[in-house]
Amino acid sequence: MAAPSASGELPLFPLSTVLYPGSQLQLRVFEPRYLDLVRECAAGGKGFGVCLILEGREVGEPAVPAAVGTLARIADFHRGADGLLGITVEGGRRFRVARTRVRSDGQLRGEVDWWPDEPAKPVPVEFALLQTILERLVETMAPRWKDAPREAYEDAGWLGFRLAELLPLAGDEQQRLLEMVDPLRRLAELRDILPRFQKG
Repeated sequence: MAAPSASGELPLFPLSTVLYPGSQLQLRVFEPRYLDLVRECAAGGKGFGVCLILEGREVGEPAVPAAVGTLARIADFHRGADGLLGITVEGGRRFRVARTRVRSDGQLRGEVDWWPDEPAKPVPVEFALLQTILERLVETMAPRWKDAPREAYEDAGWLGFRLAELLPLAGDEQQRLLEMVDPLRRLAELRDILPRFQKG
């Protein structure tokens, strides 16, 4: 797939969760507007934008999306036991929505500006505990990362996004971590959140 330009238009899929760069999401697709979106993206080899819902719901009237989202690329298709289409998407680049419009079929479209990829930064020694916690989370919750190379755990951006994806965070916390542009600041925020999940 060609690299996105500095700006462009994307079909948007508002969800009640955040997609991070490098993360995977499983989605069930049944509304006609989203079936059309998936068909269009699959046929053209294109992605769509995933944004956290600020107001509204995943079904029914078009929801109000957060301004910052992530490009989703379809990695796999499957048919669920209920007969509904399921897709697996992978998170790519982040973007900011400049304006939106609703098509006649109810599909949301966004004019987006693409964010640059985060620069690779090594994990400072004061965040070593976060590496250990992620290793434990991967063992129990995320087998797809169990073969990740050690170098990945040394990359502050990768470490922060994986922790943000696996910890049981509220939607506004997920969104705040997505919008941070400094991977070290994201790690500091995660370190400050962690005591909430420690057993007394």
